[in-house]
Amino acid sequence: MKFTTTDGRKLTYRQMGSGPVLVCHPGGPGLSSTYIGDLAGLWERFALVILNPRGTDGSDRPTDPGAYHLDDYVSDVEELRQHLELEQILLLGYSHGGFVAQAYASAYAGRVRRLVLAATAARFGPAQEAATQAAKEKMSGLPWYPDAAAASEENTDLATDEQLRDIVFRGMPLYFAHFGPVEAGYLDTFRSETINSDALRAFGKELPSLDLRSRLAGITAPTLVITGEEDFICGPVCAAEISAAIPGAREVIVGDAGHMLFIEQPQAFHDEVAGFLES
Repeated sequence: MKFTTTDGRKLTYRQMGSGPVLVCHPGGPGLSSTYIGDLAGLWERFALVILNPRGTDGSDRPTDPGAYHLDDYVSDVEELRQHLELEQILLLGYSHGGFVAQAYASAYAGRVRRLVLAATAARFGPAQEAATQAAKEKMSGLPWYPDAAAASEENTDLATDEQLRDIVFRGMPLYFAHFGPVEAGYLDTFRSETINSDALRAFGKELPSLDLRSRLAGITAPTLVITGEEDFICGPVCAAEISAAIPGAREVIVGDAGHMLFIEQPQAFHDEVAGFLES
């Protein structure tokens, strides 16, 4: 599915299932919606509308290679809502998409009926950095760790899309609580995808100053904050900070799951998210 934005860009999205519309923004940035699949079967209870963020899959790249700031993504979500002709939306943001969803739900509070923030953060401050380092140390004895850790530290400033894809996939084992043949097989389902290096570089430049804490009190929609207990980058420390700042937010930590909790613990993810959205 596709539509044209007010500034003339084409944005595409995947649509599946039936029921209440659930708008989903995937992570990355620089990845399309392919890697989140059907979000642990949520299409069985909702009509999923999963956006391909700007510059991914069939969604046009902006003319300006730096036009991948958080507020740019927020404006695209609002364009999608208007295209769908919905007064309010159920909104799920995953990873980087969670940053987008937080910013959207604070800027357009009246447009969000219920909000799910999955495997995401409000910032990456000292506590988050310490948690990431501790998680890496816990994984440091695993055979794949040296190459994955090296990939996560590589400078991607001059990387092409193809070079970036290689770096990203080398680092992907870090994103699972356990990495083996099943997880490797899942990665193979989107290994050929082009990753937008402009989008990832823009986020890298924005990240040091990115701090959404001041916006969170403006979120009025009932909110679920869910993450994996073993998520090395957006784990319980990040979830606690978000849920403490959003009035009435519900926090769920899924055991034996990393950043890819919808793949690692699909039933738990499905049940928690669907139960919250339908309550």
